[in-house]
Amino acid sequence: MNADLVVVGSGFFGLTVAERIAEEFGRKVLVIDRRSHIGGNAFSEAEKTTGIEVHRYGAHLFHTSNERVWEYVNRFTAFTDYVHRVYTTHKGEVYPMPINLGTINQFFRSAYGPEAARELIKEQSAELGGKKPENLDEQGVSLIGRPLYEAFIRDYTAKQWQTAPTELPASIISRLPVRYTYDNRYFNDTYEGLPVDGYTKWIERMADHPNIEVQLGVDFFDESQPVSKGNVLGNVPVVYTGPVDRYFDYAEGELSWRTLDFEEEVLLTGDFQGTPVMNYADADVPYTRIHEFRHFHPEREYPTDKTVVMREYSRFATREDEPYYPVNTAEDREMLLKYRDLAAAEKNVLFGGRLGTYKYLDMHMAIGAALSMVDNKLAPHFATGTGIISGGVDA
Repeated sequence: MNADLVVVGSGFFGLTVAERIAEEFGRKVLVIDRRSHIGGNAFSEAEKTTGIEVHRYGAHLFHTSNERVWEYVNRFTAFTDYVHRVYTTHKGEVYPMPINLGTINQFFRSAYGPEAARELIKEQSAELGGKKPENLDEQGVSLIGRPLYEAFIRDYTAKQWQTAPTELPASIISRLPVRYTYDNRYFNDTYEGLPVDGYTKWIERMADHPNIEVQLGVDFFDESQPVSKGNVLGNVPVVYTGPVDRYFDYAEGELSWRTLDFEEEVLLTGDFQGTPVMNYADADVPYTRIHEFRHFHPEREYPTDKTVVMREYSRFATREDEPYYPVNTAEDREMLLKYRDLAAAEKNVLFGGRLGTYKYLDMHMAIGAALSMVDNKLAPHFATGTGIISGGVDA
């Protein structure tokens, strides 16, 4: 095998590692992915009949306050000046999110100023009387009060988790932001935007290096093909970004994941909802939100008589599904402790990314973590021959 490093998974974490090792150290990197396309869940492509760029695995919005990450990603793409704003439909009325002074005054049919709104939420969130919340339902009430929680959080969360909030642990929501201004910008980061030429072009530029080879449709666990776990381990260092429990063949049990299902439709209208993302907070609507992708790039010349929408549904994942979000129950954390020890005992294997570390990582966080892995784990190895300390899974 003509490779100095094998990277399993071609998402942002894996490709950042591959690009840095190829560029900084001139080493040969082989990137494999079991899917038919590069980029993991960030993959996007033009819908065939409209040319509108669709994020195949749900909307991806790039934002960061990390100067190093921002400088790094700008080597591969320019960004638009897109600013993400989200709205929620509740009982036939549209509200701005996250909850802000506009949401509060619209919901309560009032004209509160910031201080009066603070007092209102303080009063409503005191319902439990100092009792420690025992579940997500009580936690939500204690953070923002029952009226806002039941309108915008309770049923939406139940749809996301396919579980009643009274049965979910309070730890799932440590905070619910409320802004006492009319600012409805979704993110607070210094930098925000979308890649001018789309995510796939950005990703392809990261992989476009003479020292990087990408092989698609390759399953790391299929021992009938040459780039498999059995053939690679012990011969070439590995950066693994797939599900950590799958790597160990579920030896310590199956970690809990949420997955997403999507229902795409081309509509014969130039504009369906007037905004990129509309959340649906009520229990009688089965999907959690609708994406309308034309609004992510208003600068592009898209058709004026057609649009693409995608309804998003959430549920618990099975082994056959694409895992998206770690559920992270108390049982999961116990299992993760055991997987952490197994990962540390592997020889010349590093675990990274959302799936490999069982952490919720946004794109900028995954890229930042990959840069840190290169700095702290891989650079010493490729620069001076220092041994690789395996692991990367925290608990």
